[in-house]
Amino acid sequence: MKRFFVFIICLIMLSALITRADNVFSNAQWIGATTNQDDSLADRSIWLQHVLKCRKGIKKAQLMICGLGAYEFYIDGKKFGEDLMAPAWSDYRKSIFYNTYDVTSVLSAGSHSIEVLLGNGFFHERGRRYHKLKTNFGPSTLLFYLDIEYTNGKHDILKSDKTWKWKRSQIVYNSIYGGEDHDATFIDRWHPVVVQKSPQGKLYPQLSYPIRIYKKYPIAKRLSAHVFDMGQNLAGFPRFSIQGKAGQKVKIILGETLKNDGSVSQKSIGSPHYYLYTLSGKGIELFQPHFTYYGYQYIQIEGAVLKGDANPNNLPVIDELESCFISNSAPKIGSFACSNPLFNRTYAIIDAAIRSNWQHVWTDCPHREKLGWLEQDWLNGQGLVDNYDCKSMLEQTQHVIADALHANGSMPEIAPEYIRFEGSWAPPFQESPEWGGALVALPVLYLHRYGDDSLLKKYQPHIRKYVDYLATRDSAYILNIGLGDWYDYNGEKAGFAKNTPVALVSTAHYYLWTKLAGLEQRADSIRQAFIRNFDLKSQAALAIALDLNLYPEGKKQDLLDKLLEDIHQHGDRLTTGDIGTPYLFRVLINNHQQDLLYTMLNHDQEPGYGFQLKMGMTTLTEQWDPRKGASRNHFMLAHINNHLIHDMVGIQVKRDTVVISPKPAGNLTWAKGSTMANGGKIAVDWTIKGNVFQVNIHSEGKNKIKIDYDEINRFCAQRHLRFQYQLVGAE
Repeated sequence: MKRFFVFIICLIMLSALITRADNVFSNAQWIGATTNQDDSLADRSIWLQHVLKCRKGIKKAQLMICGLGAYEFYIDGKKFGEDLMAPAWSDYRKSIFYNTYDVTSVLSAGSHSIEVLLGNGFFHERGRRYHKLKTNFGPSTLLFYLDIEYTNGKHDILKSDKTWKWKRSQIVYNSIYGGEDHDATFIDRWHPVVVQKSPQGKLYPQLSYPIRIYKKYPIAKRLSAHVFDMGQNLAGFPRFSIQGKAGQKVKIILGETLKNDGSVSQKSIGSPHYYLYTLSGKGIELFQPHFTYYGYQYIQIEGAVLKGDANPNNLPVIDELESCFISNSAPKIGSFACSNPLFNRTYAIIDAAIRSNWQHVWTDCPHREKLGWLEQDWLNGQGLVDNYDCKSMLEQTQHVIADALHANGSMPEIAPEYIRFEGSWAPPFQESPEWGGALVALPVLYLHRYGDDSLLKKYQPHIRKYVDYLATRDSAYILNIGLGDWYDYNGEKAGFAKNTPVALVSTAHYYLWTKLAGLEQRADSIRQAFIRNFDLKSQAALAIALDLNLYPEGKKQDLLDKLLEDIHQHGDRLTTGDIGTPYLFRVLINNHQQDLLYTMLNHDQEPGYGFQLKMGMTTLTEQWDPRKGASRNHFMLAHINNHLIHDMVGIQVKRDTVVISPKPAGNLTWAKGSTMANGGKIAVDWTIKGNVFQVNIHSEGKNKIKIDYDEINRFCAQRHLRFQYQLVGAE
């Protein structure tokens, strides 16, 4: 009898495993072309197809779909919707996201051809061209469930199963890193699909907004016969219409910079990445890649000419060429402008860098890595939530970060963790509390912005596991791991921290995460160890200690004076890096030193945003001096964005209250901005005219407004101004 019950339990467990997808997709099966994940099909894209017959009187048609690594859904040969490279990226061993669409408007009585195009994405990266990493989570696969409800109450269901067909597409190569090749002459026949084993991960609905084309850019300047400046550095791909003979080939190369000979360079950003298009010869053909993207400003085209060019060799002719800027489609909810054009232009290049690096995860760059390095998510968090609808992105990001937590409690620096760095050089890049601590920081950001503690509650076990792990790595409460103040500034090419000890920075964040986890006694022991062991000599060290209260009682003013002296000794310039800069900016503003911060940034020399603008950058670069190499499309140094709406304009959303606390700086005479609070839109504009400081507040919805009179009166007394304000719309 005992064996019988064990047998029954095993059957139940097996059934649960087999039907994991069935709970959501009602017995739909994962299908594809092969069960062999090492099959040669891995390099190319495939079509999956089924004929659907609909009756009259369609009331509603809802589709749930997951195509891995990425998919596009077509009805009667036309792509449905504008989403790109769905579904959201994840660790496919743990979580798999799916999408739900209302397709009622595109169905009618009669027969429809239902087709799904599958590509590799991060699910399967073979590494034939440039690649940061290799992955192999399985062969391309589809899970599909379409529920059609009729006005008479009946339903028709189309689900993925063995009755579908597949064929090779004309996309003969696709790689998230290496590019894409399209052979328009290729024709395949339909084959019966193969029912596949379910991927390991559990199914979850995608929470974040989809990736879509954000903007399109025509040629800004023709640099030579084959090289074009598109005017904007971006994440995306080219699109063009072309006409020529069957079998003719066109190669497209993208890059952020140019070589000395004027051709496009991919130095420092991952090479080779390119697109190869073979023409069908059938009239005007349209090309754009489907399952890859790159960071670039320049396009080089080989094997074709532009319409109107001399064409003695009868090459294919391109009629239109444009750059497609792709980004997560999260709505922009914030705005900023002021009387200083430098700060307005800085705001614009930061926005372009954020949009470029906001795909399914917040990435470090759109070309070389495309990885979710985690420190920028929280260090730039205030600017993100002020300017964009981040609620669902934070929810999904926290899910992905929690998936990356190791069994022993350690946290990698990237999520999803598609690669684990190995070798003697690797330890600093394997774990660093300033990166892994996003696990703790993002739920706190979510709480402060949206007044919702659900992420803190849900992920408290993960947070506690991580903090307890850090305690196993310390020595007498001193932690010495990771990258520290990465890319700090000393006038040379940036990289590993030069000005501040790694142990100081990692111990400070060890303290912060322990305190936020609610372990007060342990946190106090770390604090005391920090005070005993570290001499605060750099801007980063001083700012971090001041912001986190890591100093002896009564020493705050001495440390602040020491920080200000160091800034002046460096010509009113910063020396901080990726980690130290947000602390430096925040400490200066919170201690009424916004005029000094303004001076530190209101110039066109390095280090500063103005130098990048002077160099012609259209996105924020990885180094203060873009000539020193690395990416020209990073948002990790976007920390001033945390303060433009929040402090310069003075809109501070704190759960259910909006505090109005403008902090004018330098020679600004006006500033204006807006964001969405929990109660609706809130906009502020202020001006300094004559001896009057005028603040106008416009509130839509039910915002609870609180004016910071102490801060405003302090400023007005300092400038000998009279304060007056107008509040419109608040309840």
